[in-house]
Amino acid sequence: MTSHTRDIDSEILLDLNRENRTGLAEAIFCEGKSVDQLLSIADRLHAQEKPMLFTRLAQDAWLAIEARFPGLLDYDPISRTSISQAELLTSSVNASIDDLAVITGGTSDLPVAREVIRTLEYYQQPLLTINDVGVAGLWRLMDRVEEIKTRKVVICIAGMDAALPTVLGGLIGSAIIAVPTSVGYGMVKGGETALQSLLVSCAPGLTVVNIDNGYGAACAALRILNQINRA
Repeated sequence: MTSHTRDIDSEILLDLNRENRTGLAEAIFCEGKSVDQLLSIADRLHAQEKPMLFTRLAQDAWLAIEARFPGLLDYDPISRTSISQAELLTSSVNASIDDLAVITGGTSDLPVAREVIRTLEYYQQPLLTINDVGVAGLWRLMDRVEEIKTRKVVICIAGMDAALPTVLGGLIGSAIIAVPTSVGYGMVKGGETALQSLLVSCAPGLTVVNIDNGYGAACAALRILNQINRA
């Protein structure tokens, strides 16, 4: 092993016991990490046969990992996530498709929704997915609201003014996790307008995560469901 490789290895300390403490395993946030650092992480996971979720993984970085460890990671270019091919995690207790729904305001929100879905797939959490039911065509939402209200937790993803989670908050009693996205023109300011709109929502009890944070929304849902299903 070269001194260069040793220096890279010293920059990384994986928390492989996190799931035992919190019910949520460590994931690798890839933005800001070099290809060499990601290769070092992949090498450890390959050697230990550990499952791992990679988020915000650029395609060129995935290609570098794929070249060294063919088939190690299942890559989704829409969400920029990869899941290692070791045995998936099973933190959810008595997981049911009736527990959770993931809902988008528009098709442009799908990259964030895919990050949610891929995170939940990593934990083998089944879910209902409903896309493109934003408030510009409210009938689309009303056609599905009876189905949505049966879910214990609803993750609602919306950009622009992010009105959809607020509307849902007045229609259903489920826990709602709202994800503002950076989708929209001009004054959306990269999702800041959507975030501020949700933070001042008149629908009480909404949980709001950061802009485009599909991973965080999925983890919040898993924490809730893990506690509900243990009861």
